[in-house]
Amino acid sequence: MKILIVEEEIYLAQSIAGKLIDSGHECDIFATVSDAMAQPKRYHVILLSTNLSGQDFYPVISRYKDEIILLMVSYISNDTVTDPLKAGAHDYIQKPFMIEELIRKIDHFHAFRQLQRRCELYESYLGHQLANIALPENLERSLPLMIQTNYQKQADAYAFALAEALRRPLKYLPLSDPASLGALEELEEGAIAYMPEFQTLKKSEKEAFLAKIEGRDVLTSTTEKFEEDALPTIELFSEHKIFDRTEILTIDDYVKFIIHNYQNKFPDTELSKKLGISRKSLWEKRKKYGIFKKK
Repeated sequence: MKILIVEEEIYLAQSIAGKLIDSGHECDIFATVSDAMAQPKRYHVILLSTNLSGQDFYPVISRYKDEIILLMVSYISNDTVTDPLKAGAHDYIQKPFMIEELIRKIDHFHAFRQLQRRCELYESYLGHQLANIALPENLERSLPLMIQTNYQKQADAYAFALAEALRRPLKYLPLSDPASLGALEELEEGAIAYMPEFQTLKKSEKEAFLAKIEGRDVLTSTTEKFEEDALPTIELFSEHKIFDRTEILTIDDYVKFIIHNYQNKFPDTELSKKLGISRKSLWEKRKKYGIFKKK
């Protein structure tokens, strides 16, 4: 990592930099805030002394608040620790300190920042994947609960929305994974277990599973008809279903899906040609499926 050291005690700064370089980092040292602020480089970690005589170090915090800022302090006070932390610094270490403790803090915050960015990526991806999926206005239901759906993403969207509404952690335990049932026993207190793919279980396994989750905070889902009285059920169906690659469709299901989703992208002549039917047949299928083309 590239590390910026702002410290007027030059021998201390050089000692810190030497040991960090030995650990594989790149270091730049500056004794003044003005010199540090003049650098166009991007740094991953800023080691900022709060004992810079007559210098305002807050511009450094403001500029690098999206990176890791560790304060190096001689004593703890509002001026050296409390106020800089409120301004955007992440932690402090008191002089004199062991270089191993400084490296531990750097590694800790670097790992934390990577985890933050990974979570942001996953949240962005999920938000995009589950966008525009209609859900009930009233999400809250008693658990355990079965979601019966023709579109797996519909159930996924409901599970994430319910956990967010209840402000409870969600544990993903798909029933196609044999380890999921064992993991259910180790579920953390207050968490909701989301266990989709009920349709993948054998009949005897389904009965055992339903008995196992009785009275527990479990949300499960199936893409098959579910008529058991053992579990409260919510039905979520989508006309805009995108079929799974592993799913075998009927011809009618496929044609209905293509007409519904592509009739506004292609003229009837081209759409009927792609389906291998006549324009008259296309009109008849629209009538059969109750699909109306927007003018």
